[in-house]
Amino acid sequence: MEPATRELRPSTAGEREATVASTGGEPAVTFADAVTPYVAYTLVDKLLTLQQPRSTQHDEMTFFISGQVMELLFKLAVNEVGEARDKIDSDDVETGIGLLRRVVTTEHLLVNVWPLLDTLSPNQYNGFRDALGKASGFQSYMYRTLEFILGNKDPNMLKPHRAMAGIYQELLGVFNAPSVWDSTTVLLKRRGYEISPDHLGRDVTRPYTPDESVEQAWLAVYRANDPGDPLYRLGEVLMEIASAFSEWQMKHLVTVERLIGRKVGSGGTAGVGWLRKVTDNRLFPELWSVRTLL
Repeated sequence: MEPATRELRPSTAGEREATVASTGGEPAVTFADAVTPYVAYTLVDKLLTLQQPRSTQHDEMTFFISGQVMELLFKLAVNEVGEARDKIDSDDVETGIGLLRRVVTTEHLLVNVWPLLDTLSPNQYNGFRDALGKASGFQSYMYRTLEFILGNKDPNMLKPHRAMAGIYQELLGVFNAPSVWDSTTVLLKRRGYEISPDHLGRDVTRPYTPDESVEQAWLAVYRANDPGDPLYRLGEVLMEIASAFSEWQMKHLVTVERLIGRKVGSGGTAGVGWLRKVTDNRLFPELWSVRTLL
């Protein structure tokens, strides 16, 4: 079996200068290896073999690639949220905020994938829909990983992935660990805000229940209205993440209704009716409720 990565020798600043001198400032066009360094680094030749639509309908490729692009962006968001959580845990809040801003930008890209799917007409989608079988975005384990690490946890959402041993264990690890919202709440406590001991000791695998002490802590942060306060800026970037996440969910709902109307979904859901319930949920609920109190 071919290895997952290819050997790629690092280069130094001196080597880069020497290459420019040898090419006269033009791009290098000959290489010693069987693939270009770009292909060796990105594995793009492998990536571009993964688009395998299941029908003969031309329009399915748009649907297929849109889904894969979203999966890559989910993975990036998970990577950045996890690192941000670790930075918050170690009191490096400024770095955490920077990473979370990258997540916001990633979410904006996710939202802007939906207009590509909006170019499909209902007839075009129906032309290949049967080829999906029971496949549904609901079954995306990377999306579920993102939900878990952001703090939206439901043990039932683990069930679809139990047969995929390695993936299930990774997903379970994220499910069992504190979310970025849990870490932020502990940070509030470290910074002197009164947080309920019962809330701090809660089972982080249970669905999140808003807590009055967390809401009051954020109320104090927002009433101080100090843009220089890292907690204020952390609250604002988390709100941007929550808002963009809800925007993605709502755009999902609208795109699905545009394509299939009130038909049932492919994966066993009631389609738009089920999606409408999902979009009512909000990440970081105390950041939303505190706005009513200001």
